[in-house]
Amino acid sequence: MKKWMIAAGLVLIAGGSAKFLLYPDDDMGPPAVASTLSQEQLVARGAYLAKAGDCMACHTTRGGVPYAGGRALQTPFGKVLSPNITADRETGIGSWTADDFWRAIHNGKSKDGRLLYPAFPYTSYTKVQREDSDALYAYFQSVPPHKQTNAPHALRFPYNQQIALAAWRALYFKPGVYQPLTGKSMEWNRGAYLVQGLGHCSACHSSRTTLGGSDDGLSGGLIPVLGWYAPSLTSDAEAGLGDWDTAHIVALLQTGVSPRATVFGPMAEVVRQSLQHMSGADVQAMAVYLKSLPGPAQPAQRAPRDTSEQARQQLALGAKLYEAQCASCHQADGKGVPPGYPPLAGNRALTTESAVNAIRLVLNGGFAPGTKGNPRPYGMPPFGPVMDDAEVAAVVTYLRASWGNDAPAVSALEVNKYRSVPLE
Repeated sequence: MKKWMIAAGLVLIAGGSAKFLLYPDDDMGPPAVASTLSQEQLVARGAYLAKAGDCMACHTTRGGVPYAGGRALQTPFGKVLSPNITADRETGIGSWTADDFWRAIHNGKSKDGRLLYPAFPYTSYTKVQREDSDALYAYFQSVPPHKQTNAPHALRFPYNQQIALAAWRALYFKPGVYQPLTGKSMEWNRGAYLVQGLGHCSACHSSRTTLGGSDDGLSGGLIPVLGWYAPSLTSDAEAGLGDWDTAHIVALLQTGVSPRATVFGPMAEVVRQSLQHMSGADVQAMAVYLKSLPGPAQPAQRAPRDTSEQARQQLALGAKLYEAQCASCHQADGKGVPPGYPPLAGNRALTTESAVNAIRLVLNGGFAPGTKGNPRPYGMPPFGPVMDDAEVAAVVTYLRASWGNDAPAVSALEVNKYRSVPLE
């Protein structure tokens, strides 16, 4: 009897510990403070912050009603459908309070206590200050209500279970508002706050575990399902900005083009829908912060280049194709004609360990975003319809090995893997 009672006690203790670990109390964060802004100013502030957070991108379907939700976000675990966040009281968030909204932003929990999936990047948004959360709330309450019932997620078992999500959160989520660093300038701290918080840059620019967790750093990683590589923002061998002029970083973020690079793929959407609408001071602050991020002490060691006859033939084919299809825009010396035709010589986007971005651009082409600062962007035509896998591989290999570039060769098999990947 005594042993049974001890065992039962241990079970209760273990169960209580598990509940505490998996379902901790909400982090209340800083208390709400009455805003000094008028309601009109508060709504305008929230509208600006919604642009900074690129809320429209996920919560609006193509051609759909703004913020009515329903966009399918593809993940390795299935589809997450974004919810309606208009002011509709039945299907949107019209019945929510500012505290309810803060709970979602800061703790990743819905009004009814349901745990939210991190496709909604609350792991970054938790850093948002309460006053900014309240401004966002004021704005979304001003969005015209639209009755659109939220569709259920289409996730595989066990990822569709709240207990599994609770376990994930115990491993990868810790709520907490951004804390300014006293040794840094106000501008640097503003940039860090935007990049780490509303900008949620780490959602793409971080590697992921098999369970979808990340360290919230900016060390780069393949974006799941989409098949694009978001390069490291801390490595000077990838997209690290330590040696860039700050003005060039600002230009890239605000317009999508700069003398050093041009954005394509998912980043083009971020620039078009979010970054170009932000104030010059905020983009400057982000540039200052990004430029300050440390790079590695030593560059990654490359394997010796293949000098076999087969490798030489691949480079020769790539050179021939480049001269016929690419040199008229990017020039024989690879220096391009920036900003319309970006340079390929010294272009670190071409020399990352993963060649996926270069492969996809050659296959599918693309456009820089149309922005106020670059309203008529130049585009790159798709070569997938006119080149087979071996030819695309040869061109990309040539780009990665010419004009001082030094990166591993690409195989036809690698190209084929991305030929059928959806564009979005």
